[in-house]
Amino acid sequence: MARVGSLMLLDTASLYFRAFYGVPDTLTAPDGTPVNAVRGFLDTITRLVRARHPGQLVACLDADWRPAFRVAAMPSYKAQRARPDGSEEVPAALAAQVPVIEEVLAALGVATAAAPGYEADDVIGTLTARADGAVEIATGDRDLFQLVDDSRPVRVIYTARGLTKLDIVDEAAVTARYQIPGRAYGDYAVLRGDPSDGLPGVAGVGDKTAAELIRAFGTVDAIIEAIDKGHGGFPGSSRRKVAADRGYLSAAPAVVRVAADAPVPAVDGTLPVTPPDRARLAALGERWGLGGSPGRVAQALAGD
Repeated sequence: MARVGSLMLLDTASLYFRAFYGVPDTLTAPDGTPVNAVRGFLDTITRLVRARHPGQLVACLDADWRPAFRVAAMPSYKAQRARPDGSEEVPAALAAQVPVIEEVLAALGVATAAAPGYEADDVIGTLTARADGAVEIATGDRDLFQLVDDSRPVRVIYTARGLTKLDIVDEAAVTARYQIPGRAYGDYAVLRGDPSDGLPGVAGVGDKTAAELIRAFGTVDAIIEAIDKGHGGFPGSSRRKVAADRGYLSAAPAVVRVAADAPVPAVDGTLPVTPPDRARLAALGERWGLGGSPGRVAQALAGD
């Protein structure tokens, strides 16, 4: 019998990156290959499922880590992490574990979703838009705070502080963190920028001024309109700064905003699942020295 619960969407790369850096690399396969990201990621799924009891689970994947439409809008987008061949610069010890993670997910029967030319964030945004009930998004990436919506509800399970203290982010949490309306994070992020993604933000506008601008105008579009029409209401010297970076403000929303209409195939992540290939799961566990991690995930997904 299917469980009654939320749709849980895993920001897969975010979670396995956090596992890679948070779990000791002394966890290795029999041949010495590190498997800390694999085991940490699997244990993450176990803890999330046991703590939140979702009715559906989908692991969302990047089909393109640096989509062309975002680079066209802002060439600096993730440029500092791009290799000469256009691939993402990822530690070799982690890159070797990603195919193992995907194999184990398949053996477990965990539904996955991706869309050509789009990032996992866009897959999450699209599946969230399609959902007709509660959604919980597990991620260590605050960019997805823009999807928080109490009316549905849509929550973010924020893993930046680890899984022993899950931060459940709703509109009130966004307001408390950033002093902005709970659904305004995307516009706030445009103003503030994110150097780690190659987004400079409006020059001279930090967190405090970005929040003041959002409280005053509500959206980036409204800020641009106020600049173009000569309206007042700008806090401090922000009008001059925003006007000087109008070009950035026009381009950045296409980069920051998560797509809600990516071509994601229909996916059924209904729980519980029965591993379609127990022999394969056992073989992967033995080959990679995964210990009890696969079995614990399988039990959690089955509701045991």
